[in-house]
Amino acid sequence: MYHTWMRYFTPSPTHHRLGLACLGVGLQHGLLPTVGPRTLDHHVAVVISAGGGWFRGPDGTVTTVTAPALIWLTPGVRHHYGPDPDTGWDECFVDFTGPATPTYTELGYIEPHRPVVPLSDAAGARAAVGRIARAARRGNPLLEVETGAAVHELLVALRRARADIAPDGDPVLQALARDAFRPLTVAEHAARHGMTPAELRTAVRRGAGCSPKDYLLGIRLGRAKELLAATELPVAAVARRVGYDDPAYFSRLFTRRVGTAPVRFREQQGRAVPGGWSQQIPDPDHPPILRSSAAGGPEPAT
Repeated sequence: MYHTWMRYFTPSPTHHRLGLACLGVGLQHGLLPTVGPRTLDHHVAVVISAGGGWFRGPDGTVTTVTAPALIWLTPGVRHHYGPDPDTGWDECFVDFTGPATPTYTELGYIEPHRPVVPLSDAAGARAAVGRIARAARRGNPLLEVETGAAVHELLVALRRARADIAPDGDPVLQALARDAFRPLTVAEHAARHGMTPAELRTAVRRGAGCSPKDYLLGIRLGRAKELLAATELPVAAVARRVGYDDPAYFSRLFTRRVGTAPVRFREQQGRAVPGGWSQQIPDPDHPPILRSSAAGGPEPAT
């Protein structure tokens, strides 16, 4: 005995250009029938939240599936899977496609070569699937946009839920972020973690989908943008704050990566306000605003 609910969609070519298009969503539980062998022309994320079963890939290798787990079905790859015939399992699935899938694959969010991925928790992924299911109500004029946006959320939720990643993120990436503004080479960063440069590159690419150099550069330039936009520090001082002793080199690097010079970026994005820059993360329900003081002058909200 099993229970199933599913909906399928046919997004227009315009909706495909949003990057990801949702083709279907389903929620099922119980003694579900075996799926396949079959081959699809699009991606499917199957989230197993309770129970267990098996998965057989194109080479015939059988992998045990134990909840919580993710099964990746990728285009052109033959697959065959099903729950334990005695206990069944609880699953939800999302079919999707779009031009953004190769990029998500390159970044490690979609893993064609690891079709069964253990998860630490399926709650976040199920919540994203739930948003797709709610958007799938008949007559919803925003269906394609809402479901497409939720597929992006689902991929992020699945990435966070991987059992091989700590709840607060990869400790190597956390340490790199903490030391990003120190004038260290990649080899020196690796040595601080007892790793070779090659091992560090592998770890960072697995965790962030890019090289250590690009990961550190993204953090440095992000902070530089914040200082340029929210303070009146000279460009040379901003450069030093983010780890560059040579302001001319910093300006060239910033211009090449951002597409505009630091001075021009400040002119476009400057938001210097009384009170200066805050390190406090704002509450989305209570964003920082300027209030009028009793004396009539502006003061920063707290």
